Amino acid sequence: MKRVLVSDSLSEKGIESLRNTPGIEVDVDTGLSKEELTEKIKDYHGLAIRSATKVTADIIDAAKNLRVIGRAGIGLDNVDIKAATQGGIVVMNAPEGNMVTTAEHAISMMLALSRNIPQATSSLKAKKWEKKKFMGRELSGKTLGIIGLGRIGSIVADRAKGLKMNVIAYDPFISKDRVHEMGIEQVSLDELLARSDYITLHMPLNEETRSLINAESFKKMKDGVMIINCARGGIVNEKDLYDAIKSGRVSGAALDVFEQEPPGDNPLFGLDEVICTPHLGASTDEAQQNVAVVIAEQIADYLLRGTIKNAVNVPSVSGETLANIKPYMDLGQRLGSFQAQLGSGAPEEIVIEYSGDIAEMDVQPITISILIGIFKPIVGDAVNFVNAPIIAQERGVRVVESKTRKSEDFTSLLKLKIRSNKGENLIAGTLFGKKDPRITRINKFRFEAIPEGNILLFFTLDRPMVIGNIGTILGNIGTNISHMEFGREEVGGDAIVLLSTDSRVPKETMEEFGRLQNVVSVKQLQL
Repeated sequence: MKRVLVSDSLSEKGIESLRNTPGIEVDVDTGLSKEELTEKIKDYHGLAIRSATKVTADIIDAAKNLRVIGRAGIGLDNVDIKAATQGGIVVMNAPEGNMVTTAEHAISMMLALSRNIPQATSSLKAKKWEKKKFMGRELSGKTLGIIGLGRIGSIVADRAKGLKMNVIAYDPFISKDRVHEMGIEQVSLDELLARSDYITLHMPLNEETRSLINAESFKKMKDGVMIINCARGGIVNEKDLYDAIKSGRVSGAALDVFEQEPPGDNPLFGLDEVICTPHLGASTDEAQQNVAVVIAEQIADYLLRGTIKNAVNVPSVSGETLANIKPYMDLGQRLGSFQAQLGSGAPEEIVIEYSGDIAEMDVQPITISILIGIFKPIVGDAVNFVNAPIIAQERGVRVVESKTRKSEDFTSLLKLKIRSNKGENLIAGTLFGKKDPRITRINKFRFEAIPEGNILLFFTLDRPMVIGNIGTILGNIGTNISHMEFGREEVGGDAIVLLSTDSRVPKETMEEFGRLQNVVSVKQLQL
């Protein structure tokens, strides 16, 4: 008998699915403290959660019998995936069960914002009759700017076209042909900001998207614009939004997510122009039933039959095969993530070359790991071992594999080239020993670098004092360098510097690096 613990509020349909499965015993115990869960989890093979339970490394370490963690929904910020992977625990989610619901919520918020529905409701319940005060605006004929055209953004676009809106979109990671197929106009971010009557956000929160909509962004928008954020808190800078509303540049904002949740005493709540909901994007009966049933079936399938679906850390392969290729999967995901953060423009073609001993292996899980690395900075936890190839296809990205038994300088070599509408980048890597990943090449530069942690990547000219000046700046802010690699094509020519730092470098320091003599460009990456 396999025991499953449900530690968060889950739709009864999902719990019934587990209880009605022969061979599965389920217990529901919500609201457990960290200490209580650490003690209780020892007796269970499966754990079903939503967003409330925090599955930390300590809890995972105590879960000696745990084999699978299932999240009824998409986001996995509350699970230590690295610790789970090291413990041999499969982490699954249900990435598609609430996409329509989330998109519909964004449309609902836009409609409610345009017609002042929440404010008018409060006024009428206070026995007032203020028809002139709550004059609204039509959506028909207005321009909706969608930032992020993944699955949810695409659904919003489809619904908005049904409302006869003019839809434009910015997504640097989707091909122009794919956008054209949707019947949407693809524009730059600045053009979207300048033309849109409404702007809705649909992307994950990461270092690239944090405070994407800020004071500078608001200056580029037309007067009277309305902002809708049902994606992630932190994408919109709340202080700057407050100032933009007070100045009159922004006429209104509809927010389902916040920088801090619960948001407490947020100044935005004092503005009549702001309507808000407590992160209800995925909160419909249908969506919660969908994700609960899906995750219950996935947990049961894995515990009883070994079938893996929607896993974010393990592909559907045998244990023996996994043991052999797991280090290469890790290498591939790191190279993919590096490429995604290194390049610019929408990927059009991904070319993967396997050389040496690796060419004799079943490389499909490695290819999928590469795709996960590429798309995770773009779509977040919605990408996994099941849907990564589908996401590539939906975004109009061609994936090409090749194998050769000959290898340049290593027993095995993985080479990854991405072609986009703005050029191409090549990165290569290998394993030192049997499991230590290394980057051996970036474009024309050859070296050996550890692909982990916080990395500063400099493209420079090979001149005296370049590395010294970089080190001085880092020293002035108290940031330590843990690793450094240098590569150059020829003496006095182009060069590359990779620095691993113990902590992330602030934006102001990155700007200071950019002003250094002989520094062509600099990027900060996180692996």
